[in-house]
Amino acid sequence: MKLRVQLQCKNLHEYLRELSPEILDRLYNHPATCLAVYRELPSLAKNYVMRMLFLDQPLPQAAVALWVKKDSQKDHDECVSVLAGLRLWHSQQLQGGLQGYILNPVFKDNLRIALLGGGRAWADEGSTLGPDRHARDIESLDRYALERWEVILHFMVGSPSAAVSQDLAQLLVQAGLMKSEAGEAPYITSAGFQFLLLDTASQLWYFTLQYLKTAQSRGMDLVEILSFLFQLSFSTLGRDYSVEGMSESLLTFLQHLREFGLVFQRKRKSRRYYPTRLAITLAAGVTTNAGFIVVETNYRIYAYTNSELQIALVALFSEMLYRFPNVVVAQVTRESVQQAIANGITAQQIIHFLRTRAHPVMLKQTPVLPPTITDQIRLWELERDRLQFTEGVLYNQFLSQADFEVLRDRAQGLGCLVWQDVAHRVMVVTPQGHSEVKRFWKRQKSHT
Repeated sequence: MKLRVQLQCKNLHEYLRELSPEILDRLYNHPATCLAVYRELPSLAKNYVMRMLFLDQPLPQAAVALWVKKDSQKDHDECVSVLAGLRLWHSQQLQGGLQGYILNPVFKDNLRIALLGGGRAWADEGSTLGPDRHARDIESLDRYALERWEVILHFMVGSPSAAVSQDLAQLLVQAGLMKSEAGEAPYITSAGFQFLLLDTASQLWYFTLQYLKTAQSRGMDLVEILSFLFQLSFSTLGRDYSVEGMSESLLTFLQHLREFGLVFQRKRKSRRYYPTRLAITLAAGVTTNAGFIVVETNYRIYAYTNSELQIALVALFSEMLYRFPNVVVAQVTRESVQQAIANGITAQQIIHFLRTRAHPVMLKQTPVLPPTITDQIRLWELERDRLQFTEGVLYNQFLSQADFEVLRDRAQGLGCLVWQDVAHRVMVVTPQGHSEVKRFWKRQKSHT
């Protein structure tokens, strides 16, 4: 049995907090970035930033602490941690030795520009190129974005009709969503199964983070492409923008965004592009999945869809029974759920998938999903997870009980003993502690 890989999808702030201070400070030189970061702050943190936005002197930390009531101290501490972690404010010593807070001056100046106007235009509108004879309306952009993104998902589930560029296939492998053996086509991993059950906004954000991890190895400027992503999130849906003045790195990035469905560009050499809804909602994490699933207490699932992808997703954890022109009928069974769990999908992810894609009729119910279904899915997971697997190194065939006890005591002292059987003189240590235990045993044998 394989150890389960848990897919971690960081939000915008968690990602930014991992960046170096130098990169963060360069990012805050762009008003669009400052506004995007501010937009995703907790409400209390937004309030703190607004109170300090037009102050040029630091405020005493004790004075800031008085902005909340005593019973909200936890919210205040969280707010202080977020603002400090994102380098949005700094601690500064005041006259008299007191500590104070002051907003990051670069962030402060550029957030002012974003909120009050001024500065350079974030993107060149396509109006400078004249009217577009091949203009795309919002409906066609939505259709294009969905089609492009679903090609990637179809490729992951192995649909023979789905083809992606070699660069994108390599990125899926690097992200751990697919695996590639020598001479064989990539195939989906357990992390990839979990990825398919995320909502579209989470999928896009996770995929974008994996791309950003490889940006510098591709010779791209991380700050430049991140700033461009934030600019896209403030674009107007249905309006075209010019590529004039873009660096070669950004033009390459634009082609990748085109393949992901985040922008529409009629031809690779076209001088204009249209951001799609996927790009505009990316940083905000807005999900737009339409509900189409009805779940009954008899474990039947009715999926009102013609989408091959959605049908394939439902089939990941259920058995298909019937298929009609606009609906498929499936059954959640013990075997189908445990097979999904063996592929790395958790019970909570299955329940989340069913809940977030529930038909509007089901959304009127409280709770949305029948408790008998959610409880049984969790029980089937627990049934399979009664055993916990831990990697280790086995030590056996000791010549005497004394030898066994000496080595066992040493492993215990190092904190790396996983398991022992005194009667049979057998023990297991962690892979990390194996080398130290082995060295100790060699020294012990040389002295006897």
